[in-house]
Amino acid sequence: MEIKPPFDGFIEWRPIIAGALTGTALSFVLFTFGVALGLAVSSTSPTWRDASVALALLSGLYILLTAIASFGLGGYVAGRLRSTWTGSDIEADFRDGVHGLLMWALAVTLGALLAASTASAILSRAAPATGAPDMNSAEPLIAYDLDRLFRTERPPGPGDVDQPRSEAARIALNASGHSGPAADDRTHLSRLVASRTGIAQPEADRRTDEFISHATTAIQRARRSSVLVAFITAASILFGLVIAWSSACCGGAHRDGRRFVPKWDLWRSIEAA
Repeated sequence: MEIKPPFDGFIEWRPIIAGALTGTALSFVLFTFGVALGLAVSSTSPTWRDASVALALLSGLYILLTAIASFGLGGYVAGRLRSTWTGSDIEADFRDGVHGLLMWALAVTLGALLAASTASAILSRAAPATGAPDMNSAEPLIAYDLDRLFRTERPPGPGDVDQPRSEAARIALNASGHSGPAADDRTHLSRLVASRTGIAQPEADRRTDEFISHATTAIQRARRSSVLVAFITAASILFGLVIAWSSACCGGAHRDGRRFVPKWDLWRSIEAA
C-alpha cells in the first residue's frame, strides 16, 4: 500500500505563490505612490526635518492601509484558488487560513528581498568614487549645516574642506547623545572653522554653536523617525497576518458558494480541525 506524506493534499503551493506575488506587487505599487505623495516617514529631502507629528501619523496610517490592501488581496487569491474541501466548513476555513498564513510569510520574504535589493542599488549609485574622502553616517543628514559651517569667501583648494567636514560630522554625531557636546570637541571644532574659513574667532564660536544645535536636532529626529517607521512597519506586517488569514477564509467561502462569517476564535478552529 502506498503511504502518502502527512500533508499530501493539504498544502497547495500554486495558490500560495499566486497570492504572494499579487500581494507583493500591489504593496510595491502602493508604497511607490506613498513616496511620490510625500507620505514616507523618512525622506532624503532637506525638508524632512519639518515633518510634523500629524504627517508621521498619516504616514503610519498609509502603511497600515497598504498592508491591509496587499495582504487582503493576496490572501483572497490564495484562498479562492485553492481546491474545494469536501469536509466541514470549520475544517475548510482552517485549511484556507493556513494557505493565507503561508501566503503572508512568502509575501513578507519577497518584500524584504525586494526592499534589500532596492536599497542596495540606491546605495551603490550614491556611493562615493574610489579615492574620495570617507564619509560617515551623519554627513548626509547634516550636509546643509556642514556647508554653512565651512562657508567662506575664499576659494577652497583641492581637498581643503573634505577632511574637516567629516571630522565635524563625527563631532556632531557624538554631540547628539545624552551627554551632549564635549567641551574640548567644541573648542577644537571652533578653531578648525576659524582656520579653514578665515573668519574671526567669535564668529567661529557662534557658527559652531549654531551648527551643533541644528545638527543635534537633525540627528535625533532621524533616530526617532527610524524607530517610528520600524515600529509601524512591524505592527502593520503582524496585522497583515490577521488580514491574510481572514481574507483567505473569505476567498475559500466564495469558492465554495457559501457565505463568509468571520470567526475570531482561532484556537477553537484549530481544535475542531
